[in-house]
Amino acid sequence: MTKPAVENLVIIGSGPAGYTAAIYAGRANLKPVVFEGFQAGGLPGGQLMTTTEVENFPGFPEGITGPDLMDRMKAQAERWGAELYTEDVIEVDFSQRPFTVRSEEREFKTHSIVIATGATAKRLGLPSEHTFWSRGISACAICDGATPIFRGVDLAVIGAGDSALEEAIYLTKYGSKVNLLVRSEKMRASKAMQDRALANPKIEVHWNTEVVDVFGNGPMEGVHIRNNKTGEVRELHVKGLFYAVGHTPNTSLFKGQLELDEVGYIVTKNGSVETSVEGVFAAGDVQDHEFRQAISAAGTGCMGAMLAERWLSANGLVQEFHQEDHTPDNELEGQQLATKASEEFDLNSTRHEGGFALRKLFHDSDRLLVVKYVSPGCGPCRTLKPILNKVVDEYDGQIHFVEIDIDQDRDIAENAKVSGTPTVQFFKNKELVKEVKGVKQKTEYRQLINSHL
Repeated sequence: MTKPAVENLVIIGSGPAGYTAAIYAGRANLKPVVFEGFQAGGLPGGQLMTTTEVENFPGFPEGITGPDLMDRMKAQAERWGAELYTEDVIEVDFSQRPFTVRSEEREFKTHSIVIATGATAKRLGLPSEHTFWSRGISACAICDGATPIFRGVDLAVIGAGDSALEEAIYLTKYGSKVNLLVRSEKMRASKAMQDRALANPKIEVHWNTEVVDVFGNGPMEGVHIRNNKTGEVRELHVKGLFYAVGHTPNTSLFKGQLELDEVGYIVTKNGSVETSVEGVFAAGDVQDHEFRQAISAAGTGCMGAMLAERWLSANGLVQEFHQEDHTPDNELEGQQLATKASEEFDLNSTRHEGGFALRKLFHDSDRLLVVKYVSPGCGPCRTLKPILNKVVDEYDGQIHFVEIDIDQDRDIAENAKVSGTPTVQFFKNKELVKEVKGVKQKTEYRQLINSHL
């Protein structure tokens, strides 16, 4: 079938809500368009991309990591015909029908919309926060906890919810001690998480405590903390500070077009996900400031897709796309690196992994050397994988690409002064010519490669 002038459904956002909406809409032959997001409001895949073990999502009795769960949901959405774009939506227009949804690269007209833009982790606004961001301060223990600067040193986590306790427990794998800084006399976390944290000998809880600022000469050396009851301010010597202090709903796109509550969450009808605009539905944390769980987000994603289908049918707007007999390739699968061990090393291959390959290529390669540093369970690393893989494929035979797991090759990560993942370094003639942290657009990586070929 040729591409319609107007889509049935556009889903803005991903995570459990967005991907579940895409699965249900795809199975209903609606062929939904999904803007997964890119950098605005967090990662494609939502907050679970920065979560380690998810132990309460039904169907996984042994638990599953957040990134693995999101990979499976994304693959299932693709299987049912969802059209996914890893791009941020920059503008929506609900003032006339069909609605308009725009990113930097494309524009769609659509009859209905499911909003699943989620919420973003808050920052504290400490006086020295900008100075020490990514040099000791992080909002993602899962992404950065395995980096060399946090190994074998004292660390601190701010927060009192499940996320804060989960991050504290995770960091005990790397730090010598984890200080949990709690502003009040009690925690908001579930009883199970509290029991687990309080029983961990490497976690010390500081009650009635808030951070005043961060200090250090160069790298971070510690934090000034204040006791809320006594007013006493003292130094706590830690090399890392991790935030887990709540979230802000990602609704700036919709101000003035949808009804929002006093703190910015989308208002939905009681017991439904219908918004103040007919044909627009909101799912997940963008409209849920009470439960904020993966399973409740997935449930509202299901509701959004089903209500969108009913609304389209009732208004005679449905255009069906019947499923093909094959499953679309999942770009996150089947992209294995070229070599696995030293005996398999081939200087002519473009893709490599591990320390042995990096050392060989650093000394023997006359090509531009692109090195990607990743860590176990790092959600942004998974987001970067398909983006950077496509770029590497375009320069096959012109560059060398090596992936380094900083947990397996600690000495290399330390020598490279990697302070967070993902990090991509570009080497030419044994010299570092550029370092890029985080996840960027394909165009930025292409420009960097072209400038050094």
